[in-house]
Amino acid sequence: QVQLRESGGGLVQPGGSLRLSCAASGSSGSIDAVGWSRQVPGKQRESVARMARGGSTNYADSVKGRFTISRDNAKNTVSLQMNSLKPEDTAVYYCNLRAIWGTTYWGQGTQVTVSS
Repeated sequence: QVQLRESGGGLVQPGGSLRLSCAASGSSGSIDAVGWSRQVPGKQRESVARMARGGSTNYADSVKGRFTISRDNAKNTVSLQMNSLKPEDTAVYYCNLRAIWGTTYWGQGTQVTVSS
């Protein structure tokens, strides 16, 4: 059973930085892609960053140049470094993992609030 647990959310001022981490268990050798998505109340969940098995990445236009996704295979963790944060980045952020058999797993989410 694959389980994901996010950490690192919180309150930050505009222009500040946060680093989100996601610890994956039960996924050794079965990861096809990993990513981060976010959701605000009343809106659809949107993908902000993804990393394929080979290491290629893609980002939502709204976060390009500010967010960086990374992965530590030895520790089974996925991180999202968020710089130059804006109030519109406020959302619940979810880690996700797509297994090689096609199922996508989600973490429970972590709140990020950007406000002065």
